[in-house]
Order: sequence, then C-alpha cells, then structure tokens
Amino acid sequence: MLASVAEHGISKPSRNHQNSHHSEAPNSYANTRAILGQPRLQRTKPIIWCAAILCFIFSLVLIFFGIATLIVYLAMKPRNPMFDIPNANLNVVYFDSPQYLNGEFTLLANFSNPNRRIGVRFESLNIELFYSNRLVSSQTIKPFTQRPRENRLQSVNLISSLVFLPQDVGVKLQRQVENNRVNYNARGTFKVRFNMGLFHLSYWLHSICQIEMTSPPTGILVARQCITNR
Repeated sequence: MLASVAEHGISKPSRNHQNSHHSEAPNSYANTRAILGQPRLQRTKPIIWCAAILCFIFSLVLIFFGIATLIVYLAMKPRNPMFDIPNANLNVVYFDSPQYLNGEFTLLANFSNPNRRIGVRFESLNIELFYSNRLVSSQTIKPFTQRPRENRLQSVNLISSLVFLPQDVGVKLQRQVENNRVNYNARGTFKVRFNMGLFHLSYWLHSICQIEMTSPPTGILVARQCITNR
C-alpha cells in the first residue's frame, strides 16, 4: 500500500507539472504574438476613397480630350499660315554722319491662311528690318483673325532714325545705293492660334524674307525670297 501510495504520490506531481506545461504553452504563444506586434486591420477613410475616385475620373477626362484632340488634328491636318512681301518701297536712305543711318522703308505684308476648314488667329505680330544682320527698324501689327482660304494685305512702314552702324557696314550700304541694288532682310515673328471647334492649337511662326531693292527715292522691289517655319 505504501509503495502504491508513494507511486501515486509521485505520479500526481508529474501530471500537474505536465498540465502546467501545456497551459503555459498557449500563454507563451500569445505573449510571442503580442511581442511581435501583428498589425491591426484599419478601414480606409472615406475621404481617401473620394480623392482616389476623383483622380481616376480626372485621368479619364484627360485621356478622352487627348484622344479627341489627336483625332481632330489628324482629320483637319492644319497647315502653317504663310507670310510674303509682294511689294515694297525704299523711300529714303541717308547718313547724318558716317555711322548713323536714317531711312524709310515701306513693305506690303501678305498673310495667307491655306487651310480650307480652319480659321486662324494672328497674335503678337512683329516685323523687323535688318541690313547686314543689323536691326535698323521694327514695327508691330495689331492682332487679327483670318477665315479659311483668306488672304490679308497689311502695309508696314519702317522708319530708321539715327541707327548706329559700324563704319564698314555703312560704307557697304552706301556702295549698294550707288550701284542701285540694296539688300535687306525682313523678319516676321507671330503667334498663330487655330480654332477647331472646341479645340485650340497655338504656336509661334518665324518668317525670313531676303529683299533686293533699287535705290531711293524711287526704290522698288526687284527680288524677294520668303521662308516661314516653326
């Protein structure tokens, strides 16, 4: 009996020990999860969802207008307006001193819209007159609109008053006046705006015209060559 009791007495603590070991295992696992700090699931705020939806709608609108603009552009195929000088007059050229030029030059500018279905708006127009790459006069033109296939003639009066020229350039001009052949460069800079229904397209154009004139006071246009590009 004593032996059996002793055996039972010894075995009971071992069972209690095993039970305590098994009960401590889940607690240690829970403690480990707590130490690792698993992230809690958080709900997305409604304002974030609204911002994401608005950004998505805005992106769709931009894509739609971009595709529509490309389709309209390819359908219309807008062509660059043209700038030309069909006529010009060199009225006066003289020097107050060997290096200070005075002159009066009048040119007839021709603006043409070659497009059949697109109107054009000319803005920020400026005409400059150069002699031997030296600016001798400039003039601005008021903005205007052209209908499809329309031309516009604009008289531009360019006056030079006491414009400084290096001595060699002044001597070159005087010799050309004596030889009855004076060469100028006219440069036009203007911004064009195409109106294609709800869509608009604008960019800058630059024109360069090489002009050959007879001598004043009855200087007339002998030859010219104009190029217009972006």
